[in-house]
Amino acid sequence: MIKEGISYREAGKFEETRFEKIHNVIFDSSKEASVLVAHEIANLIQRKEELGEPCILGLATGSSPIKVYEELVRLHKEEGLSFANVVTFNLDEYYPMDKSNIQSYHHFMHEHLFDHVDILAENINIPDGNVSSEELQQYCIDYEMKIKSYGGLDFQLLGIGRTGHIGFNEPGSHINSGTRSITLDHLTRVDAAPAFLGIDNVPRKAITMGIGTVRNAKRIVLLGWGISKADILKNTIEGEISSQVPATYLQEHSNTTFVLDSEASSELTRVKTPWLVKSCVWTDELKLKAVVWLSELTKKPILKLTDKDYNDNGMSGLLAEEGTAYNLNIKMFNQLQHTITGWPGGKPNADDTYRPERSNPSKKRVIIFSPHPDDDVISMGGTFDRLVEQGHEVHIAYQTSGNIAVSNDEALKFAEVSTVLNASSSESDSIINFLKNKGKNDIDSVAVRKLKGLIRRSESLGATRYLGVPDENVHFLDLPFYETGTVKKGNLSEADIKIMCDLIDDIKPHQIYAAGDLADPHGTHKVCLDSLFEALKQLKHNSYMDDCWVWLYRGAWHEWESYQIEMAVPMSPDQVLKKRHAIFYHQSQKDGVMFQGDDSREFWVRAEDRNRATAKKYNDLGLAEYAAIEAFKRYHF
Repeated sequence: MIKEGISYREAGKFEETRFEKIHNVIFDSSKEASVLVAHEIANLIQRKEELGEPCILGLATGSSPIKVYEELVRLHKEEGLSFANVVTFNLDEYYPMDKSNIQSYHHFMHEHLFDHVDILAENINIPDGNVSSEELQQYCIDYEMKIKSYGGLDFQLLGIGRTGHIGFNEPGSHINSGTRSITLDHLTRVDAAPAFLGIDNVPRKAITMGIGTVRNAKRIVLLGWGISKADILKNTIEGEISSQVPATYLQEHSNTTFVLDSEASSELTRVKTPWLVKSCVWTDELKLKAVVWLSELTKKPILKLTDKDYNDNGMSGLLAEEGTAYNLNIKMFNQLQHTITGWPGGKPNADDTYRPERSNPSKKRVIIFSPHPDDDVISMGGTFDRLVEQGHEVHIAYQTSGNIAVSNDEALKFAEVSTVLNASSSESDSIINFLKNKGKNDIDSVAVRKLKGLIRRSESLGATRYLGVPDENVHFLDLPFYETGTVKKGNLSEADIKIMCDLIDDIKPHQIYAAGDLADPHGTHKVCLDSLFEALKQLKHNSYMDDCWVWLYRGAWHEWESYQIEMAVPMSPDQVLKKRHAIFYHQSQKDGVMFQGDDSREFWVRAEDRNRATAKKYNDLGLAEYAAIEAFKRYHF
């Protein structure tokens, strides 16, 4: 049965939303939210069908709507939802771009939706990236007029870029703009670079529906997933209307809803600082969050905060509950102080009442799960080193091969060396021939993927040996979801989960470390974390799991907020240097790395800056000064 979707409710009418100018709803996960959005679309299609009218949908591409399309396909296949009366208009397309290119939006839409439902081919409209430059202007006018000939869009699905673009309406776009060609912002091209295997391959132009076209839709739903979108979503929902943030134009639309996951909503005032907009139930977690925020706002260490500081910043209710600033400050200071430990595996024969980890057993079996073959040393290399030095049985589990992140040039170098060493190797010759003649749309052959995976394996073993881990404790899981040969990965399967379960069941760990970096809810890190969570669900009834604690680290882009940290492991300058050297073993990821993002720093520099910044935050809060700190949050299952 098709459920109701997400209904519209005007923003800014209630105290907790008084800063907000666009209606938005927040979900724990993007998957749950995507299902509800899909059901709203399905209900609209069915209502239009009952009226004998076509349903005119404006559709988006990118990672945000993938789960929406998956649910629509499921509704078609399992519940009989028909698309026979649906007419679609896609928002945009790169220019120039051939339809057959795997990076084209034509390819994307057929791969994720059109090839799996009964929509009529003549009802599919996607901007043509092959139209000649001489015909482009008239083509855009015709696309716009075709939308108008149907009476406009009944429903427009949107994502949002970090520049605030909707479609490819970049900063500077006019509120009344129509379908046109546009030059892409550098940040937009940077965000697209991973899919194109490098920014140099990303087109500089695109064809896009205009802001005016989008705003004429009767209903608009914008999807926002992941912490990387949190800042722009706050600016869009709470900021002033500006051409520099084109999505703010939606503030003037009468039926728009932003659908967000918890990470994407994290910067909204009612989420980040709820005490500024409503009365709060002061949980221990919220108290710490508020006190850390106040310390950072006033630029005072926690122990120097005064009653006036609390009263002037919306926290008089908290003060009334706690008595005085003095008592509250000491309580929160101690809570943060107790997160700091130089013994991430627990300190033997010590009172662990106020320590983040148990003292027993004194020697623990530890699994460090690393989504790619370098996340372990980039994200927790210092803690990794401590665990080994302090005598714990440390196992490293690389969840994916990471082969897609090895450049063709790097692979060619190794293949040519292999040929010199083994003159009779026909496989090396075939790899060299493939790489030298590889076309833009060619997927790496199995042999090439194997070589790239072996490159990353050898780098990983170099790093783990450097840190003192025996080779037999290094596990290359090669989870099947990743092994597609393309940037787009498969869905998590029972085969992936079984591999995870088998390893955990074999080692029976006392500690598990895993990447909790959810910047991209459809990215490899998220799928790897989901595989762990599913494995834990299946294994939690085993007796050995009662004594297993799970700690989540974050990657090279984001860190836990100070109030979220439950274990902080300080690093000396010597350990910082040792961590750097461990990262250097991953040479294929060191220079000209393929998935750099918008940060030009190398991964070791990012990691050091991030660890140094965490230490500074602790020091600014009034705690001890360290060279660097790695941070973890415990996951309870």
